[in-house]
Amino acid sequence: MTERSSSEREESTKINVRNVSKAYEETRALEDVSFSVSEGEFCCVVGPSGCGKTTMLRAIAGLDGPDSGAVLVGGDPVTGPGLDRGMVFQEYALFPWRTVRGNVRFGLDRPACECADCEARVRELVDLVGLDGFEDSYPKELSGGMKQRVGIARALAPDPEILLMDEPFASVDARTRDRLHAELLDIWAQTEQTVVFVTHDIDEAVTLADRVIVMDADPGSVQSSFPIDLDRPRDRTAHDFVDHVAQIRDELGCHDEQHL
Repeated sequence: MTERSSSEREESTKINVRNVSKAYEETRALEDVSFSVSEGEFCCVVGPSGCGKTTMLRAIAGLDGPDSGAVLVGGDPVTGPGLDRGMVFQEYALFPWRTVRGNVRFGLDRPACECADCEARVRELVDLVGLDGFEDSYPKELSGGMKQRVGIARALAPDPEILLMDEPFASVDARTRDRLHAELLDIWAQTEQTVVFVTHDIDEAVTLADRVIVMDADPGSVQSSFPIDLDRPRDRTAHDFVDHVAQIRDELGCHDEQHL
């Protein structure tokens, strides 16, 4: 994988979350949440269950509007979903009646188009996520990791500027997760997209991120932010890696749990 240092990435703000609050009946999912993500940055968000990580991600995606505050992308307020933002969900959310090719094609803004450009784009994405040879397979014929690759390809189809990922690897085994980490980082290096990745797993966050945002619950709020200044690929047994994990675990007050 070709490593991109912070100095090589444009430092302009791509996502700006400003004083966002959101409640569901009596539950305050988010309260006065503010943070920004630079263009081309890989940002992970960790925190306990119920701290509003998914709510925050959906606000950036434009799927749910905040009760107060604003989300800006490229300086413009988010008022709904857009092709500039692709989202990958924890559950695969594939159409079982569509093949790999058909599911990826659905991510295009012209899902029924049979033109040469659309066909070429689908082939490019299938190859990018390592599913060459499985184009005509249906979801029931794929492993969990392969299904999630299809989900990633579909989110990438319209060439979004931002990739939003909600615990996308939580349902796969550890070995598959490690492989998907490497593949995701390769894709990120090639596309230079801005990534916001929600996870419960601190090790996963330190493996992937340029920066880790820590959220707290009751109500959901940003607690702190940790830059991860480690070269990639990262060795989870290295002292610096372990130290970063320990700092974030201490911030969250979890000393024994692997996952939050």
